[in-house]
Formats: sequence, C-alpha cells, structure tokens
Amino acid sequence: MAMPPAQLGRDEVVLLMGAVPERLSDLVSGLDEPRLTHRHAPAFPTLGEVIGHLCEAGTAVDGLLRRACLDGLRELPVRATIDPPHDPGLSSPVPELLQKFARIRRRTLDLLRGLPPEAWQRGVVDPLQGELTLLEICQLVAEHELAHLSQLRSLIALLPDA
Repeated sequence: MAMPPAQLGRDEVVLLMGAVPERLSDLVSGLDEPRLTHRHAPAFPTLGEVIGHLCEAGTAVDGLLRRACLDGLRELPVRATIDPPHDPGLSSPVPELLQKFARIRRRTLDLLRGLPPEAWQRGVVDPLQGELTLLEICQLVAEHELAHLSQLRSLIALLPDA
C-alpha cells in the first residue's frame, strides 16, 4: 500500500516558496534567446514559456495570498491562479520577470512569516477545489513550482549543443 506524501508544515513551505525565485534564476542564468525559444517538440513548451508561466503564476498567487491574508477574502480562484491557461507569449523580458517575481515573493514571505499559527488554518473557498486552508494553498503552490523547476532542469538537459 502506497503511503501518502508527507505534508509540509508552515516553516518548510515558506522555505521552499522562498527558494523558488533564486533557484529559477540560477537555472536560467546565461541562457540566450535561441535557447529560451528552442522547442524540443510540438507538444513541449519552450524554456521561455515555462519561465514566463512560473513567474507570472507565482506573482499572481502571491497577490491571491495577500488578498486572503490582508483583505480576509474567502472566495478566491486558487487553482486557476496557480495554473492559469497556457499563454505562449512573455509579457516582459526574462530578467524583468525574474526580478519582479523575486521582489513580490519576498514581500509575500514576510507576510506569511508574520502570521500567527491559527491564521494558517483560515479557510478559503476555491470554485474548483472547495475549501482550502492557507497552509494547503501554500503546499499546492510549492508543489506546483517545484514541478516546474524539475521540468526546466529536464528541458535544459535536452538542449542541443551550441
């Protein structure tokens, strides 16, 4: 019988969410435009598309978390914000996306670190997933972002030699 995955606690999830922007920057530093736009196969995203998705979704999720924590909103589109529909175009150059994501994530982490333990159990209702606590939302975010970091590592490993 398979064991369910271990659930991350507050400290672990904040640590993982905080590491994503830096790890993302480390992975993609030095990649030129041909590498960012290389498509391995028709069904595969480009590195630029994955980077754009991760930065833009991460920034949107951080806004959602702030609305839940600061504004007390209970009904929020969590799943749609974590994994929005595919948008192949980048809204800004990669370095700008990375800087914006890192800046906004730092503010979100400051907010999360300051929450009392009971606030992590505050409920939010998502139209697709039902009721989730702030901790469960952060666990979903961390899982989603780590999966994309793994995807990026795989895509980078498959790049043709320059």
